[in-house]
This record gives sequence, C-alpha cells and structure tokens, in this order.
Amino acid sequence: MPIVSRVFGLADANNFYASCERVFQPELRGKPTVVLSNNDGCVIARSPEAKALGIGMGDPFYKLRERPECRGVQVRSANFTLYGDMSRRVMDIIAANVPDIEIYSIDECFIDYTGVDQTADHARTLRNTIHQWTGLHVSIGLGATKTLSKVSNRQAKTASEGVFDMLAPNTRESVLRETDVSDIWGIGRQWSNRLKLHGITTAYDLALVDRQWVRKVMGVTGLRTVDELNGFAAVELEHDVPDKQTLCVSRSFGTTVRDRAGLASRLHHFAAR
Repeated sequence: MPIVSRVFGLADANNFYASCERVFQPELRGKPTVVLSNNDGCVIARSPEAKALGIGMGDPFYKLRERPECRGVQVRSANFTLYGDMSRRVMDIIAANVPDIEIYSIDECFIDYTGVDQTADHARTLRNTIHQWTGLHVSIGLGATKTLSKVSNRQAKTASEGVFDMLAPNTRESVLRETDVSDIWGIGRQWSNRLKLHGITTAYDLALVDRQWVRKVMGVTGLRTVDELNGFAAVELEHDVPDKQTLCVSRSFGTTVRDRAGLASRLHHFAAR
C-alpha cells in the first residue's frame, strides 16, 4: 500500500487583537494601534505601525505615555468577547473548507490538507474568503508536517499573497538554513541555548543531528521534532484539549512603586483578588 504524503497548513490571523479592533473601527487603519491587558497595564497586541515604533509585547502602558514618538499611538482596552467571536468566525470558515483542523490558539489553527489538490491555490482562495467575510487577514504556511507548517507560516507573514509553500522543490532546505533554532515550534529559550552550545544554530543544523544523540539528550519529544523537520509527520492533529495544569492571574502597576509600604499595599490587593 503506497504511503500517503502528508500536507499540513498553519493559519494565523495577523496582529489579531489589533486587527479585530480595526474591523469595527476603520479610522484605526494605517495608524499605530495597541491593545492593552485587562487592567490596561501593558501591551498585549500591536499593529505593524506600532511595532515599527519599537513598541514591544508586554511594554507597560505608563512608560509608553512618556515616549515622544508614541504620542500619536491609538490605544484600546482589550475586548475578549469580541476577539472570541471573531476567532469563532474564522475557524468556522476554515473548518467548512478543509478536511480537518486543530484549533491551536485563539488566532491559530493547524489544517490537514492531505489529499487536497493544488494546495497553495486552495490556501490563497481560503485566505481571500476569510478576508472578504470577516475583514481579517490571515497568513497560511504549508509544509509536510506540523512543525514545518509553523516554520512556513513565518515566511507567509512577509509573502505578498500571505501564503508560503514549503512543499515546493528545494524550498525546505533553504528555509531551514535561514531559520534560527530558537524559532522552531517546541524549542524554547532553554533548549535553544543548550543546542547552540553544541553548534546547532539553525533548524537545518538540528535536522541533520544524529537521531540517537537527540533521543539521549532531548528525549522522545526532541526526536519527533527532528523527524518533523525532515518531513516525516510525527505529530498528528489534536482534537481533545488537555486540562490546564496552571492558572495565572496577573496584574501590573499603573505607576512606578518606589517604597515598601506602597508595594505591600498593592500586593495585598492583588492577592485578595
């Protein structure tokens, strides 16, 4: 029985929270825009124009107000009800047009494109449909595995049509050579630093590492990543979301706290919340 070549896609809504705000507030288009966290403490989303000003994820809002170049930045409080509804619309459109999907986050989903003809053309049509029906732009990366589709999606964000196809001949190797090992799905900062000590600096380097060494050092999870980088699908779509193992309630200070009494007062308040 012949082996069926797998094809995966990763669809990612660009600058999702800020883009949702722009759909319903067209006056924000073309202007640097940021969305703030629950208590308006820090930046959790940025438009491309805001990124160009050097505004980073997690930047405290009170510090932005002190920067001259940020005086014209448009600021919006987070509206998670809106973002959840827009996410549902995007996921419903994708699910209705492909064989199967895995919702990975509020603005990302993996697509199983196996068996679909002219995959890149289909992805471009799907992207246009999403924009026409919701006003949102998505980037779609295509690859032979979920890990490669993640890598491909990084390329799709700067592609003219918003779609990048790593299934094309000779594309995988050239892209992996340009991809820092820290940008691989599942390779965090700690593993990235350890790998670089061994001279493994790019995704291509990791793909060529001896499998026995990877299993010994990184375990089964690392071995799956290496297999996926080499085009062998080792991670399937997941449909059952595992229960969360941790819970976080975070808050940030609206102003700089410089004395112990002020800090203690705020900590008591946050702990009570």
